Amino acid sequence: MQCSQDPKVSPRVLDPDQLRHRLQHPPQWQPEITDENRHVIAADIIARRQAAGKITQAAVLIPLLLHEGGLSVLLTQRTQHLHDHAGQISFPGGRMDPDDLTPEKTALRESQEEIGLNPANVEIIGHLPEYLTVSGYSVTPVVGLVQAQAEYVHDEFEVADIFEVPLSFLMDPANHQVRIWQSEQGMRRFYAMPYGNRFIWGATAGMLRNLYHLLKV
Repeated sequence: MQCSQDPKVSPRVLDPDQLRHRLQHPPQWQPEITDENRHVIAADIIARRQAAGKITQAAVLIPLLLHEGGLSVLLTQRTQHLHDHAGQISFPGGRMDPDDLTPEKTALRESQEEIGLNPANVEIIGHLPEYLTVSGYSVTPVVGLVQAQAEYVHDEFEVADIFEVPLSFLMDPANHQVRIWQSEQGMRRFYAMPYGNRFIWGATAGMLRNLYHLLKV
């Protein structure tokens, strides 16, 4: 099902100065609760993970690359052998280390480790509400304006590929789809944002939907 009935984000809002203002002085808006979030809460996944002594806090960077023709979002394709979300498209990021005092620190550290993104090239402009994943993490999406690098050196164990998608494409609900996942546990809806031969879905699409809801106001 397409989401084209939803209002499109104004191109004016996709300007770096406007984005900076919107993230730092957000209007009243309502984050979207996905079926994944509901399942995590209903099944008490994060609480059970905490009870087992496992890390549940994580952070990702939503890197908005500054180009003359407009902003784009830097995304990664995860390798197939990873335990969590193998082969999926994601933002750079991961679990918070004990030495990470803030989600911003985690997002920058993980981005440097995964794709060689220089923290000096990133201006953190805000963050989105935590997103709960079925793998048992409460993820803080950190939004940053990024000076594009000539090249990115990816961690070959975790990252299979790095690519960009125009922010205007991802903020257009005509490019958002609601799909159905059926399992023995029942039916679950999830968002997808196909781009060429890339299939952006799940938690990554869910976080992008929340960025969309913040910017469409």
